[in-house]
Amino acid sequence: MKIKLNIWKQENPKAKGRFEKFELDGVAEEMSFLEMLDSLNEKLIKEGQIPVAFEHDCREGICGSCGLYINGRPHGPGDEIGTCQLHMRAFKDGDSITIEPWRAKGFPVIKDLIVDRNAFDKIMSAGGFVSVDTGQAADGNAILISKIAADKAFDAAACIGCGACVAACKNSSATLFVAAKVSQLALLPQGKVEAKRRALNMIAKMDELGFGSCTNTGACEAECPKGISIDYIAMLNREYLCASFSEAE
Repeated sequence: MKIKLNIWKQENPKAKGRFEKFELDGVAEEMSFLEMLDSLNEKLIKEGQIPVAFEHDCREGICGSCGLYINGRPHGPGDEIGTCQLHMRAFKDGDSITIEPWRAKGFPVIKDLIVDRNAFDKIMSAGGFVSVDTGQAADGNAILISKIAADKAFDAAACIGCGACVAACKNSSATLFVAAKVSQLALLPQGKVEAKRRALNMIAKMDELGFGSCTNTGACEAECPKGISIDYIAMLNREYLCASFSEAE
């Protein structure tokens, strides 16, 4: 099939960006979205043009680096998928597709469709760790954890840090990301040691890096490729309030 592409091009973080139009023929329905972009870049290189810069790694919906804003949706049409899991069968012959990078103060554009997501790493560094004994590995059953808590922690840990929640939020909030990372540790006994400091520090770092506050629209949950529930935001708020009261005492 033949498709028309409207792609954001920006030489560097300080350059003024613009949309550029491309046409690509011979696109197979079986192609992934990233394979389609690979084909476009092969065509551009053969024609002596500059290829489109976009980020990717695992191409298995695990790493989160492939995030693109496609036709007004993070990761494009489809539910609970990364951009790398989107296939061209989701589009029709002759369709026009607009592709943009994540739009957020905390995710400055590096080039074209690539944004700097180091802000998430900084948030994690602010409190996303646990104190553990580095001696011999403990027996797996030494610390009893209820199945309900284990399941909730596992669901929260499914977050891949892609930033779709930020891109979907009208306030560019990273609250769902922070909630998932705080909750996955707060639910487990191993995470109790730094629990109070973790919630306070991670939220403070999120604010410092320019992410907005939660708008409670639920757009983050709707666009999350791993279906992280906004229930974890309520858990984050509880952890934050408890930590704040403890600090005040």
